[in-house]
Amino acid sequence: MSLEGQVAVITGASAGIGAATARLLHDAGMKLLISARREDRLKQMADELPGATWLAGDITDPALPQQLIDKALAEFGQVDVVFNNAGVILRTLIEEADIDAICRMVRINTESAFRLIYTALQHFKQVGKGHLVNTSSILGTKVRPTVGAYAGTKYAIEALSESLRLELAKTDIAVSCVEPGLVLTELHDDWDEHPKDFMGIESPLMPEDVARCVKFVLEQPMHVRIPRLLVTPGEMEL
Repeated sequence: MSLEGQVAVITGASAGIGAATARLLHDAGMKLLISARREDRLKQMADELPGATWLAGDITDPALPQQLIDKALAEFGQVDVVFNNAGVILRTLIEEADIDAICRMVRINTESAFRLIYTALQHFKQVGKGHLVNTSSILGTKVRPTVGAYAGTKYAIEALSESLRLELAKTDIAVSCVEPGLVLTELHDDWDEHPKDFMGIESPLMPEDVARCVKFVLEQPMHVRIPRLLVTPGEMEL
């Protein structure tokens, strides 16, 4: 199914999976509203993607989800896709845990994602169609030591997405989760050791690999739904 002329809202769009997906969907003919905290990067991306518009903001701002929908409607007259992609990851041992940092991660990955999910789906219900894609993780399907809190945030996304998929069955509104394994992005830049090193993965996924998965999910005809799409590096032992 052609994506030409459709409108997508993308959060976490200033780098990594969000930026790669924005570029790929733009090449497919989609009109974009990109959002992230870093205004300078959004401006640069919008310059690279003619016709794209942007809105800088902190995803934890409760007003931002509706602002995104409203701006996309004002600029393009419609919203067909919301890619709910903003997120962070925290890895910590029990004795080193900073509960405030953990709770901030929960606010970003879960509370803020939930706000965007419900805002997007309420709009889609009003217009009778749309596609919500959530960035989950392989850690929305399993857990590992030191990343249980992060996995918990992604399990929450998986549970809500599945519930809403069932609620919206027999409508023209689709809900999907993309579940990447290890991806080479900025998420791990502040870690003492990159996971590719302690996991022994020489070739992790690149953001463009995940972007192709998002595009694939969106290209399916309406009678085809992809609730979950797991994508991992070939070397990754699940």
